[in-house]
Formats: sequence, structure tokens, C-alpha cells
Amino acid sequence: MAEPVTSASEPRASYTSRLEERRAAVAAAARRTRWLSNARLAVFGAAAGVAWLAWWRGSVSGLWLLPLAAAFVALVLRHEHARRARLRAERAVEFYERGLARLELADAPWGNTGEQALDPEHPYASQLDLFGPGSLFALLSQAQTQSGEECLARWLLAAATPVEIRARQAAVQELRPRLALREDWFTLGPELREGVARESLVRWAEAPTRLPGSAARVAAGVAGVLILGLVARALATGSYEPALGALALGLLVGGALSRRAHAVLEEIEARTRDLAQLAVLLKRIEAEPFSAPKLQALRAELTADGEPASQRIAELHRWVSVLDWQRNQLFAPIAFLLLWRIQLAFALEAWRRRFGGRVARWLEALGELEALLDLAGYAYEHPADPFPELVEAGPLFEARGLGHPLLSDERCVRNDLSLDRGQALWIVSGSNMSGKSTFLRSVGVSVVMALAGAPVRAQALRLSPLALGAVMRVQDSLRDGASRFYAELLALRRVSEACAGPLPVLFLLDEILNGTNSHDRRIGAEALLRGLLARGAVGLVTTHDLALTAIADELAPRARNAHFEDQLENGVLRFDYRLRDGVIARGNALELMRAVGLDLGAH
Repeated sequence: MAEPVTSASEPRASYTSRLEERRAAVAAAARRTRWLSNARLAVFGAAAGVAWLAWWRGSVSGLWLLPLAAAFVALVLRHEHARRARLRAERAVEFYERGLARLELADAPWGNTGEQALDPEHPYASQLDLFGPGSLFALLSQAQTQSGEECLARWLLAAATPVEIRARQAAVQELRPRLALREDWFTLGPELREGVARESLVRWAEAPTRLPGSAARVAAGVAGVLILGLVARALATGSYEPALGALALGLLVGGALSRRAHAVLEEIEARTRDLAQLAVLLKRIEAEPFSAPKLQALRAELTADGEPASQRIAELHRWVSVLDWQRNQLFAPIAFLLLWRIQLAFALEAWRRRFGGRVARWLEALGELEALLDLAGYAYEHPADPFPELVEAGPLFEARGLGHPLLSDERCVRNDLSLDRGQALWIVSGSNMSGKSTFLRSVGVSVVMALAGAPVRAQALRLSPLALGAVMRVQDSLRDGASRFYAELLALRRVSEACAGPLPVLFLLDEILNGTNSHDRRIGAEALLRGLLARGAVGLVTTHDLALTAIADELAPRARNAHFEDQLENGVLRFDYRLRDGVIARGNALELMRAVGLDLGAH
């Protein structure tokens, strides 16, 4: 296995170099497709000229059209091959442009945004900006299948067990340097994101049997051959009575089975191209050598009767693709006589009996492999980010040099944090815009990534399995008639209820109880925090209300105060985003009001 990169400049240099190569490949493929188009047009023109000379002038033999027709067909096939090569090169360009945009955190598409996975009732997803444009999910996800996108979303929304996390870490570590595999995956699967809808394919594969057994299949096959033979004999001899009887038999058999055959074909018939692409993706992953146990186990899932799933899907694709033959005007009468749709429905039913129950697991395994490739892509692009150390006993969150992955190295200010049973609560005070909320999000995102099996933006991180609960972005609701304060109370209740679960809770509460007066806020916040700590939770609370910092004294030694501060220099507020011990000594609200041009008089 190749060694992972160790310098942050290497991914950028590699992406830039490969991007130029792929752009050159696009230009070359475009020139080739133009040349083939012109050559095809020239051959067609030559064929038209030969046809005119042969049939209108009679000066040449019409046999000269045969090599021209063969040349035209060959050029059509070569043109299609060149067109596909150009599309793949264009997709490769997009792959590396996205990669550079992610590295630079540019205002450009990074990856899948995953909004469909966002549940407003989830305990932290919307609070930490996990989904949407410019989100953590967009930074990670390049999945080409619905299963892959859904799998990564599930991993970010729920913590895995320590055993599973370590297995994913080993798999991601092995996949980290395999840039060619990630590029191939991206370029091979553009049609799959919309085409292979997991639910409909699994629904078709696991549907109950519609057609009778093998005896009926043989009977239908014999009937089709008999009908075709009798019709052919009638055309040869001029005796049409047997043919009419055969046609009546065909109509009888078709009428008895057509509705059930249609039920077998209707959901799979439109997926010819999608199945071909799925088979190619499966074949690509099957060709990759793996040593990590999780990767080997996933590939073992992609087998059926000792043969790769790619072959079974390719077989399904072949059966579905020949359905199109009946649309050919020359073959359509023969298809009608052979009971073509019914014959193919029997073949697909037989395939479904053998392999239909495995399709869901094949797609799930493929989705897990895609999610691992996404995490490996992040690991490749951020070689300085380490894998966290998982410990069994908790609660524990111990970070050194913690930052946020959506901040560039130039803007990312790192801080340390330690939470355990002995020091379970940090109350972080600070002025507006000083970095309190960003710090909470850095903690939350690091927990999400760590418990999904990914590297984290830190110099080092040790943590135990934790249930994360965040109350950071609460909005009122006109539709539900709920004020912001009431919405916050409901969110806090969800955090409290999570303490009854199997994992210790790590809570992140930004500007706690901001919607009430200072007196009630002080009493309510202390009671809530006492209750959370009594139930084994740990966490952070931010506030600009300095009255709440006294809670740390009340809960000492399990609680402590920390703060972010700012400096006013020549009328300009400056922030260093460094976490310091103790309580903030001053606020900046008046300075900010003056900075935006508000007239505060002599105050």
C-alpha cells in the first residue's frame, strides 16, 4: 500500500498537475471527435455519390457501397467511443476542480450537499451546519450513488461503536492514497446519482413472484417457437390455417400472462443504462486489492454463488437491454410471434428468484465503500489531520490544537479543551464576534467526524463514545406559533432526554436561555446545568451575560470559566480567537455599534 502524503502542499500540487493533464485530454478528445465527425460526414457523402453513380448513372457497381457502409459503421462506433472518452475526461476535470475548490475553500461547488438528510428535530445536525452548500457534508461527499450519499449521512448523524470506528479508520487509512480509484469512481458514475434509485431497484428485486414456475416458462417458450415456425411455414407454402391457429394460441398465452409479465418488467425496463454503469462501478471496486478487514468484508458481500456482483448485475443488464430489440421495426414482428416480452419476463423472474434478495445488501456494501472513499478523500486532502484515539471509559473529550475543518489554515485559530467527569463544564464568556460559537462548532464537528471514523482538525484528540447535543441556532416559528425562547426550551429538553440513553452526553449550548430576563436566566441555567452534570453529561456553555459566569463558582471544581476577548486599536476591534482562563473583563457592544455608524451621543 502506498504511503499517505505528509505535506499539505502535496494534494494541491497533485490536483493541479492532474487537472492540467485532464484538460489536455479533453482538448485531445474534442479534436478526435471533430475529426471522426468530419470523416463520418465525408464517408456518407462518398456513399451518396456512389449510390448516384450506381443507380442513376449505372456507371459503377452498387457493391462499392458495402465497404463504404462498413467504414461508416466503424466511424460511428469510434465516434461514440471518443465521445465517451471526452465525457470521462470532462468529469475528471470536474473532479480535480472540485478538489482544488475544497482545498481553497473557494466559493464553488465542492460535492453533494445532502439537504435531504437534514432533520430539524435532530439533536445537532442543523446546529453544526452538517448539510447544505458549503457544509461539512459538501466538503466530504463525492458519492455517485444514492446508497453512498445516504450512508455517509447516517455516519455523520449517529455515532458508531469503537470497534466499528477503528475498522473504518483502518479502511480509510488504506484508501487514503488511492487517488486513481476515487477519480475513476467519480468519472464512471455520473448517471447513477439520478438513475439507480435504491428504493425502486430493491423493491423490484424483492417483489413477490408474479409468474408461474418453470413448466409455464417452458410452455411459453415452446409456444413462441411453434408460432414462429408455423407462420414461417405459412409464408413459404401459402397454407395459412395452421398459422392462424398458432396466432390464436399466441394471443391466448399472451393474454393470460401479459399482465403479470408487465408487472415484472415495468420498474426495471427503464434502467438499462443505469444497470450498465452500476456493473462497471462494481467491477472497478472488485479489481482493487484490499487488506483492511472492513474492506475485505465489504467486498465479500459483493459476491453471489462465488461470482462477483458485477457479473450478476451485468447479466441483469443483458436481459433488460434485449427488451429494446422489440422496438426495431424489422425484429418487432418476430418479437410478437416469439412472445418476446413474456420470455424475457420469465428470464428476469428467474434472475430475481436467485439474486433478488441480495441486491439491497450489494447496494449497501457499495454505499459503505463510497462513504469510506469520501472519508479517504478528506484524509488525503488534509494529511496533517490525525485519526482520534478512541477510549472505552468516558465521558472524555481531550483535544489539543482543535480547529474547524471549514476554516482555512490562515484563518483557523486552534485551541485546547479537556472535558471529563472531573472537569465536566466550561462556561465560555466573551464579547460579540469573539469566536465563542465557532469554538463550539469546532468541538461538535470534531466529535461528529471522530465518531464517523474520519480524521479530525486537531493536533491530537482523545475521546470516548459520546451522544452529542447542540443548541446553537434556534429560530422562532410563525407557522407553529412558537417563540424563539420556547423553541430553545424544546431543544434543551431533547438534550436532557438524551442523557437517558446509553452514551454520555456532550452538550454545546450557545448563549443559553437568551430569550428571558437575566434573573430567570441565571436561575434556570444553573438548575439545567446541575441536572445535566448529575446525569453524567459534560459540555460547554457560552454567554455574554457575565452573571452566568458565577455558575462555575457554584459548581466548582467540576466547572471552570474561560473566555475570548478582543482589543480596540485605533477605533478598530481586533480578535485573536484565543481561549483564555477566567471571565471576560469587558464587552464590545458599544464599540461595534459605533463601528457600524450608530450615533451613541456622549456615551
